[in-house]
Amino acid sequence: MDSTVQTTPWLFSRATDLSVFLGSAVASLVLLAIGWQLGILNGDTPDWTWISAILLIDVAHVWSTSFRVYFDSEEFKRRIWLYVLVPVIGYAIGVALYSEGSLVFWRCLAYLAVFHFVRQQYGWVSLYRAKAGEKSSWTWWIDASAVYLATVYPLAFWMTSGDRQFNWFVKNDFISVPGLVATVLFPLWILALAAYFAKSAYLYLKEGELNPGKDIVVATTAVCWYVGIVALNSDYAFTVTNVIIHGVPYFALIWFYARARRDASTPFYKALTGNWLVFLATLWLLAYVEELFWNRGVWHERNWMFGSDWEIGGLKTLLVPLLAIPQITHYVLDGFIWKRKNNPDIGLLK
Repeated sequence: MDSTVQTTPWLFSRATDLSVFLGSAVASLVLLAIGWQLGILNGDTPDWTWISAILLIDVAHVWSTSFRVYFDSEEFKRRIWLYVLVPVIGYAIGVALYSEGSLVFWRCLAYLAVFHFVRQQYGWVSLYRAKAGEKSSWTWWIDASAVYLATVYPLAFWMTSGDRQFNWFVKNDFISVPGLVATVLFPLWILALAAYFAKSAYLYLKEGELNPGKDIVVATTAVCWYVGIVALNSDYAFTVTNVIIHGVPYFALIWFYARARRDASTPFYKALTGNWLVFLATLWLLAYVEELFWNRGVWHERNWMFGSDWEIGGLKTLLVPLLAIPQITHYVLDGFIWKRKNNPDIGLLK
């Protein structure tokens, strides 16, 4: 082993990584304990949780892609066709799907969202591997198997159990699959996670290699997805375990990238990224406006927060896909904007 002292490959910094990855998972579990004490653990998501988790984290983190693309004029012009065509084509496809039935639209959007959530957890693992210079194929197979099964097994259980008291977007937005799928995946889930942590222990004891950030991502993903989907059966539990560990680290990623881009950007971009409170307030305002349209025009909920309902009738075929454009754009572009290939500014995150 090289006698040089190894620098632990944190993505941002030790304190930040522990806060956004481990801290978000701990917050999720604390909220479960609070829900248990309040007697809401097995019920629907209350308004205070919806505001903090859905509005201020989930919806807001979708809009944070704007700081990576649309608020950054130089980046927007660099791949203008990609950044323009994704929302335009996404809207056209959304209208076509909704015209075939609302469930068709929501089902397709749910699977796109699930793919995005699963891939984001794998993305964190890949970033940690790159930061540590891990290139061996055998460790990649173990890492990838662990993080994918940590998410895919709970999803398979969800789709096979048939009695989950929560939905991704709307009721029945997942197609039921044979119970054999979850039965087969369960031992693979155990094996993959055991192999991952055995590998981590071996590399530390034998080679002195340590990547605690990556270990935290895999462990918290496994715990939160299992607890929120398999172990517990409530909308509240699913919301707090699913949303927080997904959105909070993404805020950090966008914030550090935006700060690194700030000096080479426009006065408008500098104004929005000069302070983290301004950064978050911008995202929260955009999230509130979006949810105002959703609640007044589609869901007809929380009038105390968003005002009276709009009766739009057949215009839902046009409005619903339009309101989903921020999500669709976020889901699709996330597969492009964080790959080192064709993204020269990703090096700013080092």
